[in-house]
Amino acid sequence: MTGIEHVEIAAGRWQLRPPVTSEAADALAMLVDPLTAQWYPADVTDQDSAAAWCLRGADWSTGTHATFSVLDATSGRLVGNVSLWGVDLAALTASVGYRTAPWARGQGVAPAAVDAVTGWAFGALGLERVELPHRVANPASCRVAQKCGYLLEGVLRQEYRDADGVRWDCHLHARLAADPPVSIDPRAGAA
Repeated sequence: MTGIEHVEIAAGRWQLRPPVTSEAADALAMLVDPLTAQWYPADVTDQDSAAAWCLRGADWSTGTHATFSVLDATSGRLVGNVSLWGVDLAALTASVGYRTAPWARGQGVAPAAVDAVTGWAFGALGLERVELPHRVANPASCRVAQKCGYLLEGVLRQEYRDADGVRWDCHLHARLAADPPVSIDPRAGAA
């Protein structure tokens, strides 16, 4: 499998690009935030592990993921991340996941970033299907999926097991390249 070439994507007031280690402090603050850690845990506990997390996200050489930092286009501050993962260029499928930094919640970061990366995945990578799974107990992710045109396809019963051994039901949303385009206002507010 060949790697995925780094790109930058403009999404209104947000700029998406591969992660860099200089944003490790903001990445650490985002990843250890209790709400972020509840739904999207990462093995990050300090500045060094946050820098390593950034480096892993920026390594698209396997062709199985493309992780973007989402930045405020004016200040350059990290406001979230979005990752196209489980990329299968033979089957033309992938999944998408995202996090919004606590200082940027309610500003429309996730819908704008997910929509931008979805469009890029369909256009530049030629994918035909992108899935968006999330815990049923996380209704904010359901709103993001719906805003981005991801249709709810069903419930995956006890699909996810968290670090405490608790099993969670997950929603599976998906969008096809053939689906009608959606219009996300990247200046819009909350999910």
